[in-house]
Amino acid sequence: MKSRHFAIAVLAAFLTTVAAHAADRVPPHPYIEIETSEGRILLELDGRAAPITVAHVLELVDSGFYEGLIFHRVVEDFVIQTGGFTPGFKRKEDDRTIPNESGNGLSNIRGSVAMARTSDPHSANSQFYINVADNVRLDPNKSPGNGRWGYTVFGVVIEGMDVVDKIAAAPTGPQQGQPKAPLVPIIIKSMRRYTFE
Repeated sequence: MKSRHFAIAVLAAFLTTVAAHAADRVPPHPYIEIETSEGRILLELDGRAAPITVAHVLELVDSGFYEGLIFHRVVEDFVIQTGGFTPGFKRKEDDRTIPNESGNGLSNIRGSVAMARTSDPHSANSQFYINVADNVRLDPNKSPGNGRWGYTVFGVVIEGMDVVDKIAAAPTGPQQGQPKAPLVPIIIKSMRRYTFE
């Protein structure tokens, strides 16, 4: 048990150091504009609360990674998810995974944007989701003896929540191994940094 606590303490110290270095080079509140086949969504990212995640996402955005991808998982009253598949359900992923920053004080509430991952808490790659409802059960649980990692929230929708709701209401069905995919593909036409100037 002591070795487990020591390992957790070492990991926490490492993540704190990495986050501190990342925060030095990440804008505190960058904006991302997503043009989808259903309309425009504008995000405000939080580079102070989730510097590692925001730096990673900005790098993917700047490279054009997300353009042409689909919303492959749409669950009404839960989330809409994208960032991992082309319209033909061919998987597209970045080669890197990033550390979990879910203990940053941000919560999986309606309109928040968070990284998707597997059961491995540090497996976030390129997929992210937008919460359509308050999903605080996806936040970390810090209860003694019952602690678990959550899903890293790194931003919020500031314009286009009506578009998010429209996507969430799209008819879905099982497709290519995805149980809740839109029957008509919903595509990211472009995803880029945005300024109000």
